[in-house]
Order: sequence, then C-alpha cells, then structure tokens
Amino acid sequence: QVELEESGGGPVQAGGSLRLSCRASGFTGNTYTMAWFRQVPGKEREGVAVIESGGSTSYTDSVKGRFTISKDNAQNTLYLQMNSLKPEDTAMYYCAADFRRWLRLRGDDYPYWGQGTQVTVTS
Repeated sequence: QVELEESGGGPVQAGGSLRLSCRASGFTGNTYTMAWFRQVPGKEREGVAVIESGGSTSYTDSVKGRFTISKDNAQNTLYLQMNSLKPEDTAMYYCAADFRRWLRLRGDDYPYWGQGTQVTVTS
C-alpha cells in the first residue's frame, strides 16, 4: 500500500524560501511518477511540478524558474524547493504519485495522495 506524507510547510515572508518533503512508502518497481499539487479553498486544485522515474520534470508556468522538484531515491523522498515565494503561492500543497510514467499535471490522473502541508506567504 502506497503512503505519502508531506512536511516542510509553514509561514514565510514574500521573497523567502521553503523546501517541502514527501516521504513515500509502499512503492514497488522502478517505474513511477510523483508530483506536487496545491489548492486554495474555493479554487481548483493546481498541478505545480512533476518528476518521472527517468528524471524528466515539468512545471506549471507560474513557478518556472522559482521552484525545483527532485527525488532522493535512497530516502524514498520527494522534494519541492520553493524560492522567491509570492503571496499567491499560499496554498495547501499535496504530494501525489502513480506507477505509470508520464509528465501530467492533472490531479485526476493520480491515485495516491498525501494529507497536505500548508504554505502561507505573507507580504
């Protein structure tokens, strides 16, 4: 059974940085995709960044150049390094995973989800 647990969220001033972590367990095989999504109450969930087992990545336009997704296979941990944070980055951030290999940022494509970690950026 796949389990995902996020951490690293919190309050930060605009222009600051945070690194989110997502510890994964229950993965089998070497083919997978992991992604970060975010959601603000009353708005649709937004795909932020995705990484597949071959190492390719993709980002939504609003975070390109500021966020970096990476994975430590030895630690079974996914990361999201967030720099130059803006108030509009404030959201609950979720880690998601699938055993297929792709670069999709549509939430419905991912069957496994963590509980989320809150990021609040103040101006």
